[in-house]
Amino acid sequence: MPPPPIDPNPNSVFLNIPYDEEFRTLYVAYIVGLYQLGLVPHIASEIPGGTPRLERILALIKSCRYSIHDLSRVEVGGTISSTPRFNMPLELGLTICWADLNPGFHEWFVWEAERHRLLRSTSDLNGTDPYIHDGTPEGVLRELCNAFRRGRTPSVPEMVAVYRFVESNVDAILARNGTRDPYARSVFEEVSWLSECLAGLLRKPHTPRP
Repeated sequence: MPPPPIDPNPNSVFLNIPYDEEFRTLYVAYIVGLYQLGLVPHIASEIPGGTPRLERILALIKSCRYSIHDLSRVEVGGTISSTPRFNMPLELGLTICWADLNPGFHEWFVWEAERHRLLRSTSDLNGTDPYIHDGTPEGVLRELCNAFRRGRTPSVPEMVAVYRFVESNVDAILARNGTRDPYARSVFEEVSWLSECLAGLLRKPHTPRP
């Protein structure tokens, strides 16, 4: 008999996103927003090496209860040497297959920047309702609330304020870790730590002074 599927962490979310500088603000918004909603984001770069990258990514997907697949950057660039961005659709395909073979273990979501573009870029997903973030951090936070709001959570304006604080510290975090890569494991962990701390402060019950 095949081995039983991995029991996923019920609060973990795998982020399938492009790793480029232009996406940095949305990346930070995803981290901040998920912690604000009581969830824990994970990305492929936090996994140590030693096995083929695709195996590590699939193992991480299996360990998470949810996944977000941002297909807003699959377009071809404007230079002659530009090629389509296939990593995000590839990881989405792996996730769909895993979820289909193991019902009830994983729930996946598709994010996009433009309405109706998914029908042109990935027509096989016709019938899937993507979350449209308009290419802005505010849009990411709004759609995270639409997808994951559970009980009492901070409002979108409150989440935006936390996002702006964290984003204002990213350059210092990069410098402290000696890198310019916001997706490096050390940077991701520090941005996550800061986001988690701030989420805990907002969720802490207020006790009036005597």
